[in-house]
Amino acid sequence: MTEMVYGTAPVREGEPVLPKWWRTIDKWSVSCVLILFAIGLLLGFAASPPLAERNGFDPFHYVQRQALFGALALIAMLTVSMMRPVLVRRLAVIGFFCALAAMIGLPFFGTDFGKGAVRWYSLGFGSFQPSEFLKPGFVVVVAWLMAAAQDLNGPPGRGLSFLLATVIAGLLAMQPDFGQALLVLFGWGVMYFVAGAPVLLLVGIGGLTVLAGTVAYNQSEHFARRIDGFLSPDLDPTTQLGYATNAIREGGFLGVGVGEGEVKWSLPDAHTDFIIAVAAEEYGVILVLAIIALYGTIVLRSLVRLMRERDPFIRLAGTGLAAVFGVQAFINMSVAVRLLPAKGMTLPFVSYGGSSLIAAGIAMGMLLAFTRARPQGEIGDILRGRFR
Repeated sequence: MTEMVYGTAPVREGEPVLPKWWRTIDKWSVSCVLILFAIGLLLGFAASPPLAERNGFDPFHYVQRQALFGALALIAMLTVSMMRPVLVRRLAVIGFFCALAAMIGLPFFGTDFGKGAVRWYSLGFGSFQPSEFLKPGFVVVVAWLMAAAQDLNGPPGRGLSFLLATVIAGLLAMQPDFGQALLVLFGWGVMYFVAGAPVLLLVGIGGLTVLAGTVAYNQSEHFARRIDGFLSPDLDPTTQLGYATNAIREGGFLGVGVGEGEVKWSLPDAHTDFIIAVAAEEYGVILVLAIIALYGTIVLRSLVRLMRERDPFIRLAGTGLAAVFGVQAFINMSVAVRLLPAKGMTLPFVSYGGSSLIAAGIAMGMLLAFTRARPQGEIGDILRGRFR
């Protein structure tokens, strides 16, 4: 009877924070994140020296910065993972509106760093990308709205969440950043499906997304150029996709050897968007499969633990965070092998980048906080009780 009421995490009065955190956290997911970060540093030693040389810095300038940003990301992840879900929600709402205000100001104060998309604020010593911090906050806010809609006399949370998702996607498309816009819509769609949305409605929304993509293709030269390059049967070997594809082919199963890769000298984004090409060339498909397994473990373990969760807000928020995390990794790696057009999206915890690393740490901290074992009955107990 005790386990039916309290689940598998017994209540321990007066238990200190750290032992309680260690007992209830998903240790497999934490370990996978740490391994991914270590792999990112390892690949940074290979991928970043050519860029540092071109910019007149010390050979390991970017590796040192990645280690610093990564340390901040891990501190943020562990700190957030210790918080109660209510506190996570409050801080996420505040962070979401701050990031939204920063995104609205991008057309006036932002910069594109010569990449054709105004996504960053230049801070002199570095840059700040609001959309990276917007995603985890957006997921939590949408989950809150959808969960509130399930209450008696609750607000029209699903309609409000769709309006919010549309506004966010529109702001991202204006930068233009269609990859992040699609990622936001995907995360919303997953949560809407879990909340009980009709499949036909999701199909209709998918059709509207395709229509919006067609309009963007006709109106945005930046978007059209990437789509045309992706659909072209002849791949230009001097483009980023051409270099990445050749590097993966050269790496084969075991790779060409540590430090022996050539793609890092040709790709300007070898340390960020195309870091998986460096991994494939120098370490072969073995390392790539290991990286895929690490991401898969985090996502699947999170979803399994969320299946036992009774609180609809926690279940929706955790599912959205896991889906966005996994799909971002999938998109980054798919671009490198030309399964998708170039998106300008980093590989979480592996690619170089201050905003992306710290934001990924915050998002993973939220996911770990939502998937911690809590004293509650499992949802299976409730379902069995209904049919007795």
